Amino acid sequence: MMKARLVPLYFDAANERERGEFKEQLGRLKEMYGDVAEFLEPVCVGEQLPDADAVVFPQLIGAAFKESESLKKYNKPMIVLTSKFGTVEMWDWEIVYYLRQKGMNVFSPYNIELAKVVIRAIAAKEQLKQGVKFLMFQDTPGEGMQAYIFKRFYWWEDEATQTMADTFGMKLIHKSWKKLAEDAKAISDDEARKISADWDINKAEDLTEKAFLSAVKLYIAAKAECEKEGNVVGIGCNCLNESFYSDSTPCLAWNMLFERDGIIFACEGDTLTLLSNYMIYQSLKAPFMMSNVYPFLVGMAALAHEKIDKFPDIEDPDNHALVVHCGYFGLVARQFCSRWILRPKALEIVDDNAVVVDCELPKGPATLAKVAADMKHIVIIEAEIEDYVQYPGSDCRNGALIRYKDGHKVMESLSSHHAIVMSGNWKVELLQMAKVFGLEPTVL
Repeated sequence: MMKARLVPLYFDAANERERGEFKEQLGRLKEMYGDVAEFLEPVCVGEQLPDADAVVFPQLIGAAFKESESLKKYNKPMIVLTSKFGTVEMWDWEIVYYLRQKGMNVFSPYNIELAKVVIRAIAAKEQLKQGVKFLMFQDTPGEGMQAYIFKRFYWWEDEATQTMADTFGMKLIHKSWKKLAEDAKAISDDEARKISADWDINKAEDLTEKAFLSAVKLYIAAKAECEKEGNVVGIGCNCLNESFYSDSTPCLAWNMLFERDGIIFACEGDTLTLLSNYMIYQSLKAPFMMSNVYPFLVGMAALAHEKIDKFPDIEDPDNHALVVHCGYFGLVARQFCSRWILRPKALEIVDDNAVVVDCELPKGPATLAKVAADMKHIVIIEAEIEDYVQYPGSDCRNGALIRYKDGHKVMESLSSHHAIVMSGNWKVELLQMAKVFGLEPTVL
C-alpha cells in the first residue's frame, strides 16, 4: 500500500516561537504517522505546492482566517493535526469550522487511528486515480447456470464499468474464466503440493485431495495472471454462473492471494463489491467479507432461493436478516475469522470437485456497507451478529443471524443483495472514508 504524500503548511505571519513549535510538532507527526504518510518539505501558505495528495497543518494560528482564499486555491484535502498527541487541538475548532464554511474539505481527527483512516483513504483514492487494476475473469456476463438472476445485475453493464473508471480511475481488466480454468487444470499435482506445502489449511475430513489440489491450481494460475498483468490490487470471477468452465471454485485461491499478496477479492464477478472491498480495507484495515443479505421482511422470496422452509423463530423478526452465500456465511480471509474450514462444495450448480469456505466472524457488533451503483452514495448499516444458524440439506449450512435497528428503512435503502460485512462498529471510520472519496452516506 502506497503512503499518502502530505505537505505541511505554515503561515508567513508566524512568529519565532510559533515557528519553533511548528518544527517540533512536525517531528512528532513524522514519528506517529510515518507508517502511513510521507511528509514532504513544508510550504508557506500562498506558495505553490509540490505534487501531493493532501496538506497537513501541524499548527494553526489566527492568520488562517485572513489566508482562507490562498488555502482554498490549493483544492486539496486538509488534515489538522495540531495537538502534541497527534490529533486536532480543541482551540482550532473555530478555524476548522471557518475553513469548512469557505468550501474546503477539512479533516480534524480526534484520535490517531481515525487520522490514519483518513490518511490511508487519501492514499487509496490516489492509488485508484493512478490506474491500478482489478482483474475480472468472465466470458459471457449474465449468461450461464442462473441467467434468470445474473442478467439483472448492474455490474455487468458497460455503463457501470465506465462510470467506475470515470469516477475513481481504476482499470477493470476482463479476462477469460474458461482459459484460467484450463490453465489451472494443466498444472501438475506435484506443483500444487509444493506451492501449498506451508499453507496449513484447516480442511474438512471429507474434502478429497483432488478437490484441494484443484483449488490450489486455481491459485497458481490466478497468481500468474496477476504477475503477468502487473499492478493488480483486486480480483474476482464469474465462478457460479459460469461454473461449467471449471472443476473448482476460487475460494481458497482468493484467500491465499489476499494472504500472500494483499490482493482484494470479491465473489460472483461483482465489481461494485470489489471496489467497495478495496476502499474499505485499504482505508480502515477492518475485517471484511461479502455475502448475500436476506431480510426477514422479504419472506419466502428470499428463503426459496436458499431452499429453506422458514426463518428462525426469534423476537423482533422485522429487524433481522439471514446472511449466507454459497451454502455458508460467505468467503472471509481466515485471518479475520473465529472459525475457518475448507469444505466440499454445497451448491448444486458448481462442479462436484469444487470447494467452499465455512467460516465465522466473531459474534457481536458488525457493520454492513456498500458503495451504491451511482458511485455517489454509500449505505452504512450498524448491526450485530447475534448467532449462526444451520439448515442441513439446504443452501444454508451455516449462516449468520444479523440484527439491525430498522428493517423497514433497510428495505428502502439497500442498493444490492450483496453487502460487505465488517466485524465491529465502523460507522465513524466509514463516514471519514466517505468524505475522502466524496460519497454521500446513508446511515441506518
